Amino acid sequence: MAAGPLFEKPFDHRTIRLYQYYCSGIIGVRRCCNWLTGWCFPTDQADSLKSMKYSTDVVVIGAGPVGLFSIFELGLQGIRCHVLDSLPAAGGQCIELYPDKPIYDIPAVPVCTGEELIERLLEQSAPFKPEFHFNSEVTGLDRHDDGTFTLHSSAGDSFDCRAVIIAAGGGSFTPVKVRVEGIDQFEDKQMFYRVKDPSIHEGKRVVILGGGDSALDWALELQPRVESMVVINRTERFRAAEANVQKLMELESAGKVGVKLGTIVEYKDTDGLLEQIKITLRDEARTQEWLSLDHLLVFFGMSPKLGAIENWGLDFEKRNITIEPSTFETSIPGIYAIGDINTYVGKKKLILSGFHEAALAAFAIKSKFEPDKKINVQYTTTSSLMQERLGV
Repeated sequence: MAAGPLFEKPFDHRTIRLYQYYCSGIIGVRRCCNWLTGWCFPTDQADSLKSMKYSTDVVVIGAGPVGLFSIFELGLQGIRCHVLDSLPAAGGQCIELYPDKPIYDIPAVPVCTGEELIERLLEQSAPFKPEFHFNSEVTGLDRHDDGTFTLHSSAGDSFDCRAVIIAAGGGSFTPVKVRVEGIDQFEDKQMFYRVKDPSIHEGKRVVILGGGDSALDWALELQPRVESMVVINRTERFRAAEANVQKLMELESAGKVGVKLGTIVEYKDTDGLLEQIKITLRDEARTQEWLSLDHLLVFFGMSPKLGAIENWGLDFEKRNITIEPSTFETSIPGIYAIGDINTYVGKKKLILSGFHEAALAAFAIKSKFEPDKKINVQYTTTSSLMQERLGV
């Protein structure tokens, strides 16, 4: 689908970014159209989106559930924000680690998947028109004498703001890679660290590396649709739900899935196509075996990295940012930390707790912006101001 009919030329940067956001809410986060890439726009138009300078009230780092809810809470206070995330779409761990798994502890929602939760949070925050910057990591922070900040991103953008909310979970997540020289050339072609579209694996000879929840979840999901499947775990111990381990073993007994204990050590390709991998088995003889395949799915886990945030001078306790629990302000005035990234006495790493923290941080920021004004709690059920901001 060409982008031309959807926008008037010249393309408005804000409109384009908002359209990416609305797509992520309407058609599903994992199927989010990346309207900022060259396949939707001519190269010169895509390039024109780079190295932008923005000015806003707050920059939120992280578009996971807690970061998304902070948009809503900031919006109720009349505070504008931009949101940065290293991933290609909103969702954080909910989308990267358990998009299809049920979540049971969200208030008034008996059950929803990670993807459904993110879609609802995107819909809830839509009235406040946040501007999202995906595939964008924070690379630097400048502190100014007047208490404001300038953040710099890996996309070359800069953001002048009055406050920063770090809602980065455990940091930016990158998959643990296969350590076989040269095999990375097949990434996103025949070797995948995430299942973005299950249909592309249908009818294929699939080998899955890993023994955790993600590996077994996708093994069980894909098995009926593939030509053949082999699951390779490095040890005898699977780190997945016992029920799923049992189902996998039943499939092995039925001859529908091969299960092997070993490590990938080599590969063969022909004319740029991955055709076989060699594994070393965990038997006494250290037997080596070649496996033919079409697709290699790798689930070795995700490695969280805080990146440049670690160099800002914040106080940490065991890789978590310490905060003042009444405001969630960090050791640097004007910078707040909410969700899994922070720590304090009694901290519980729950999505529900992160929502509470987002609300209190928004009130604290409003008080900092308007120190001489009493900030009263207003209710969305009765406050005309809140309803006006919500557009209802």
